[in-house]
Amino acid sequence: MADISLTASMRSNLLSLQNTQSLMDMTQERLSTGKKVNSAIDNPSSYYTAASLNNRASDLSALLDSMGQGIQTIKAANEGIEAITAFAQQAKALANTARDEAIKPVEAKIAGLAAAETTQESKITFTITDSAGNSVDHEVTIADSTAVDAAKTKIITDTKALDGVADASFDDEGNLVVSAATGYTVKITGGTGDYAAVEAAQASAYSANRVKSATQFDSILSQIDQLAADSGYKGVNLLQSNNLKVVFNEDRSSSIEVKGVNASSEGLGLSKAANQWQDNNDIDAAITAVEDAINSLRAMATDFGNNYSIIQNREDFTENLINVLTEGADKLTLADMNEESANMLALQTRQQLAVNSLSLASQAAQSVLRLF
Repeated sequence: MADISLTASMRSNLLSLQNTQSLMDMTQERLSTGKKVNSAIDNPSSYYTAASLNNRASDLSALLDSMGQGIQTIKAANEGIEAITAFAQQAKALANTARDEAIKPVEAKIAGLAAAETTQESKITFTITDSAGNSVDHEVTIADSTAVDAAKTKIITDTKALDGVADASFDDEGNLVVSAATGYTVKITGGTGDYAAVEAAQASAYSANRVKSATQFDSILSQIDQLAADSGYKGVNLLQSNNLKVVFNEDRSSSIEVKGVNASSEGLGLSKAANQWQDNNDIDAAITAVEDAINSLRAMATDFGNNYSIIQNREDFTENLINVLTEGADKLTLADMNEESANMLALQTRQQLAVNSLSLASQAAQSVLRLF
């Protein structure tokens, strides 16, 4: 191109046209990208400042996902607490039902004991069974030639000394009357010597309905354990003493750690029904333990609810902060589309004028052609 000579006016118009085209290219880029700063060349200060703001917004966006998952973990734990609380209330109802169930003692009565002086060593055999089903055999022995009153005294004393026997006495008709202790069954299975003719008899202080309630109570405790184990979310179970850490800012200097709890039956201080609830004291202890467990569950729910509110508030704050950062970056880099559209229209007009001016400037050179 250096070998081609242009007139001064043509070169001036050509340079103006080239400059207009360069401006049009820049304006078209802004219109297509929507940004007035597309690279550091356009405006280094604005470009790097906007990049820093966008990077922080991106980092916070990643943390937003973590916050959302933290909220879901707390929600899972809260659902577990609500279900466990319902089970605990059901267990309390069972205990109250068992407590209202009266134990009806059944006495064992045996006739013909100690009606006369013994003529040989004589024995009465007992089988005593506790509420857990454990049985123990016992014998009450009366020596040979024991007088009637002495035999009666010996029988009463030795029988009352047996674990599981509440009382033993002779009635006016000379029958031995045996009462079982609460939760026990006392069976008189037979005798030897002068008491060989003793007929089997049974005394009990036992409630089958209490046993049924106790079994159901134990089943509910198993369900509580299973619920506590199933209340995890993405490998974190706050009801099995797992802790949850949620980070709030990009340099990890702001965070919260949600402490896990043990919401199993053991962690709540609940134990299986003692002695199949044949003793009122065992039921009262179970009711007290369940009430304490319910209070503990409510306290857990309050703590988790407080942590939930904190994380949710930080999540809302982070979302708003991301918007502020993005908006700030946009103010540094985004183009005014109305202004750029007006610029494009003006440049197109200028380009047309430059073309026309270049055409006029070339007419002097074109006049040479008329000589031929």
